[in-house]
Amino acid sequence: MKKKIIEFCNVKKGYEIGGNIVYAVNGIDFTIDEGEFVVILGPSGAGKSTVLNLLGGMDFATSGQIFVNGVDIASYNDRQLTEYRAENVGFVFQFYNLIPTLTAGENVALIGDIVKNALDSHEVLASVGLEAHYDKFPSQMSGGEQQRVSIARAICKNPTMLLCDEPTGALDSETGVMILSLLQNMSHQRNKTVIIVTHNAALAQAADKVIRIKNGKIRDITINENPLPVSEVNW
Repeated sequence: MKKKIIEFCNVKKGYEIGGNIVYAVNGIDFTIDEGEFVVILGPSGAGKSTVLNLLGGMDFATSGQIFVNGVDIASYNDRQLTEYRAENVGFVFQFYNLIPTLTAGENVALIGDIVKNALDSHEVLASVGLEAHYDKFPSQMSGGEQQRVSIARAICKNPTMLLCDEPTGALDSETGVMILSLLQNMSHQRNKTVIIVTHNAALAQAADKVIRIKNGKIRDITINENPLPVSEVNW
């Protein structure tokens, strides 16, 4: 039986606009197990990225509880959230956020200065097929290669979870499939919990769990007993 690693309990995130409270996330509940490949789907403005920011400790919930490994991070202060992000969360964004003056290897190895249990940068780059690119600078690599470096950097932290916000949005479709396959393999072969926020409904076919969000609320949650390999999804 899989271990429950994440639980949202009646979580709300509101912003005061013109004297009124507008909720980007309005009372949502869901659980995610260790090693699950999860897709959060919804249109722009649905609240997907807000959920990711709350789970990643980059924003505070207005109310509710967010349990990660049984601890309510919604009660954390700034210092605790900083430690939580460093130790538990690997971020993968649409744009790669690599440091242009550092090589691929140096961009990944930099994580060792932040966390205690960082993995070996050579081994991690090899795991994403970029061992030969260790000494290349971002400007010498394609967009897909840069995104793989950013994934390697996230993996190097040895995090509890990988949080991915539209990770293929800046890539062509063929490269995007390669990146998503890599993330799916991280989940299924390395037991990493991978959560992808996207508006691309086709990816639902490859997810273990699909959480659909609309207007800040959960529309439905689907468990996929037989998820497809990303390479077999009909895009």
